[in-house]
Amino acid sequence: MTTLIPILLILPARAPEPLVTERLIEASVAEVWRAWTTTEGIKSWMVAEGDIDLKVGGLMRTGYQAGTDLAGPNAIHNTIIAYDPERMLAIRVSRAPEKFPFKKAISEVWTVIYLSPVSPKQTQVTVRMLGYQDDEEHTKMREFFAYGNKVTLDALEKRFAK
Repeated sequence: MTTLIPILLILPARAPEPLVTERLIEASVAEVWRAWTTTEGIKSWMVAEGDIDLKVGGLMRTGYQAGTDLAGPNAIHNTIIAYDPERMLAIRVSRAPEKFPFKKAISEVWTVIYLSPVSPKQTQVTVRMLGYQDDEEHTKMREFFAYGNKVTLDALEKRFAK
């Protein structure tokens, strides 16, 4: 007689899926790239104050309020992790605003922005935030950015609206 022995299979815990926000923008890839990666570009639609040093290790410093001191406590600093011109920009928050409520969680995620040409005058923008964990702080921050990333892409869409 054969005895069956149950086997317990333990799989590693999986982190939550990335937060993905997408939008079709009525502009060329080159135009959308400039909007994301130049000081003039980010100030034309994304933020009231900002600058960007487009290089690996460079900073994208932003402030949503006019007059924000980009070296001060209310500015957001994103470090550029990688980029592929007119295709991809990867950033990570290296300094959140002083009153940002999700300090630990923001230090554990990163954002990759993909640009894909659909036609000469249309670009698919995909924003993927990765690194989320399965805990309360990450869950709340994910909700915050689900809304915030939608608003960001709404603004980009409006920037190029005819």
